[in-house]
Amino acid sequence: MLTIFGPISLDLYLPALPQLAGDLSASPSASQSTLTVCMLGLSLGQLVAGPWSDRFGRKRPLLVGIAVFVAASVLCGLAPNLTTLLIFRFVQGLGGACGVVIAQAIGRDLYTGARLVGFYGRLAVLGGLAAIIGPSLGGQLATVTDWRGIFFVLGGIGALVLAVALLLIPETLPADRRHSGGVVDRFRGFVPLLQDPHYRGTVVTSGLMNAALFAYLAGATFVMQVIYGLSPQVYALAFGLSSLTYALSAYLAGRLASRLSARIVIWIGLIVAAAGSVGICVTALARITLAAMIISILVMVAGIALATPALTSTALEGHPGSAGTASSLVGLARYAFGAAAAPLVGLAGEASAVPMGIVTLTALILAILTFTVTPRTSHTADADSHLPDDHSGPDNQEPREQEMRCSTDDSAAPG
Repeated sequence: MLTIFGPISLDLYLPALPQLAGDLSASPSASQSTLTVCMLGLSLGQLVAGPWSDRFGRKRPLLVGIAVFVAASVLCGLAPNLTTLLIFRFVQGLGGACGVVIAQAIGRDLYTGARLVGFYGRLAVLGGLAAIIGPSLGGQLATVTDWRGIFFVLGGIGALVLAVALLLIPETLPADRRHSGGVVDRFRGFVPLLQDPHYRGTVVTSGLMNAALFAYLAGATFVMQVIYGLSPQVYALAFGLSSLTYALSAYLAGRLASRLSARIVIWIGLIVAAAGSVGICVTALARITLAAMIISILVMVAGIALATPALTSTALEGHPGSAGTASSLVGLARYAFGAAAAPLVGLAGEASAVPMGIVTLTALILAILTFTVTPRTSHTADADSHLPDDHSGPDNQEPREQEMRCSTDDSAAPG
C-alpha cells in the first residue's frame, strides 16, 4: 500500500486534467505543471525521509509523512487558484515520498540478490495495479464529481493507508542497525554514494527511463482525448491497459532475475523501451491510427517495467548499511527527471503528439548511453559494510526471523 502513493497521486486525477485546466483558466502546459510540482515533492521528500528512516527507524518517519499527505490532499481540493494548488501539490508529494522511499528501504532490510529484485518486482506490480485503478477510478469519479472531489478521495485513501501503517506494518530496522548522529551527519551519507560510479550510473539510468515514463503520463491524457477524441472513461481504460502491461512486465522481471543477471534484464528492458519510443515517434509524425499509438506505448512501458526493478536492486545492493539514504537518491532521480520531462510534452500545444515521442526517445537513448559506460560493480565500500548483507547465514537469525514475520507467503516470491 505504501507503493501506491506515487502512481495514485499522479494518475487518479489525470482524466480530469483538461477539466482542471478549464476551471482554473490554465494552459495545457500550466495544468501539466501540477504533475511536475508533485513529482518534485516526491523526489525532494525522499532526500529527507530516506536518511531519517536510517536514523530513527522506518515506522515513525512513515507515519508523519502519510499524515502530511492526507492534509495536503484535502487542501488541494480547496485550492482557489492554480498557484495555491501548485503549493499544496508540492506538499502532497513531500508526504507521499515517505511511503515510496521507505517501502524500498524495508525491502533492502529483508532481502538480497535475486530475492531483492523479486521484491521490487512485486512492488512494481502493485504500483502498476494502482496505476490501473487510478485513472479508471478517476474516470468514473469524473462523472459524479469534479477534480476537487478527486483530491478529497486521495485524502481518504491516504487516511486508510495511515491506519494500515499504524496497525500492521512492523519496524524492520532494529535499533542496533540504525545510524547515530544528527541530520547533518545523515546527509553526509550521500557523499560515498555519489562517489560510487556504479551506483551513480545506475541511478541516472533509472531516472532517464522514468523521464520517458512520466513524459508519457503527462502527454497521454491530451493525446488520447484531444487528438484521438477518447472520452475520459475510454481514456481511463486505455491507460489501464498500459498499467496492466507495466504490472505484468514487472512481475516478469522478478522471474527473469532468478535465471539471468540483473544487467542482462536491464539491457532487455532498455532495448524494448527504446523500440517502443521509436514507434511513438513514427506514429506521431505519420499520424497513424490510434491502435499503432497504443501498441507503441505498450511496448515502451513493458521495457521500462522490465528494467526498473533490476535497476533499483542493482543500485541498493552495494550499500546495505544505508538502504534508506540510497533509496532516496534513486527516488529523487526518478521523480526529478520525470518532473523535468513532463512539461516538455505540452510545448507544441495539445494537438500534437510529436513532443511526447521526441522526449521519450531522447530520454531512452540517453539511458542506454549512460548504462553503457556504467561499471558493472560497485567500487565504493559502504560505510556500514560490516552490517549483515545475507539473511541466510547462521549468525544472522534476527533478520531471518524478521523476514519470516513480514512475508507470510514466501513461497510465492518471484525468484
